[in-house]
Formats: sequence, structure tokens, C-alpha cells
Amino acid sequence: MKLDILEIQEILPHRYPFLMVDKVVECEPGVRLLAVKNITYNEPCFQGHFPHMPVFPGVLILEALAQATGLLASQSAPDVLGKGKTYFLVGIDKAKFKRTVGPGDQIMLEIKFVRSKRNIWAFDCRAEVDGEFVTSAEIRCAAVVD
Repeated sequence: MKLDILEIQEILPHRYPFLMVDKVVECEPGVRLLAVKNITYNEPCFQGHFPHMPVFPGVLILEALAQATGLLASQSAPDVLGKGKTYFLVGIDKAKFKRTVGPGDQIMLEIKFVRSKRNIWAFDCRAEVDGEFVTSAEIRCAAVVD
């Protein structure tokens, strides 16, 4: 299953400049999701992080991973986490950063479902650029049930 930006916007409430997932290239509900974040020089963060050497902030890579977890969860349990639900970040553990990311890079976001307990979903997350490890973390999120 693939999702384009319009389908992503139907699921996630985020909008420019804070929508961090451009497309989903693979999704196996309940198992795994592979998504893309394209980095351009037009990203607002490059005005101040660091103007002399534009580096995409690690915290925004984590945000992109967290948004991708919301997409996997929504596809895995559409009755609980589908369209119209709000998904909150509740924990990040074991975050690691290996290399910088800058304009022209395409981040591949890989999300693997670990478990769900009492409305809290856990995922193993990994980001790569050109097949090289960039960031990993264990991310937990929860849905606000209407």
C-alpha cells in the first residue's frame, strides 16, 4: 500500500511547515511502513540551523519518524486510529544520531510495529539517507479517542 501527500494529509493533522512525511512507499499494516521525507534548501529551519552549514535538526528527523508511526498505526487500526483521530508522541527512547542531513538528501523513514497496550503504540524507527544510517529510536505514541 502506498500513500501520496493528499492521502497523508487526510490522516495527519500537520501542515506546512510541520508536515514531515512526503509519501509512503510501502505499508504492511500491523508490521512495517517505509516513507520519504525530502530535504530542500527551502526548509524554514535552514535560516537559523546553521546558516553557514545547513543541517536538518535531529529533533525534526525524530518528528518525521513520529509522524510516520502515526501513519502506520492509522493503517493498522483504522477503527481506532483512522481519519479524524489525533495521535500524540508520548515517548522516545534510545535515540541515536550517526550523520548529518542537509539540502538535497532524501530521508527514508522505516517504522516497525512492536506492540500496542492500552492505547499506547510502540515502534522501532530508523532513518537512512542513501542507504546510510542516520537516526534510530524507539517511539511510543497514543491516540486521543473522541
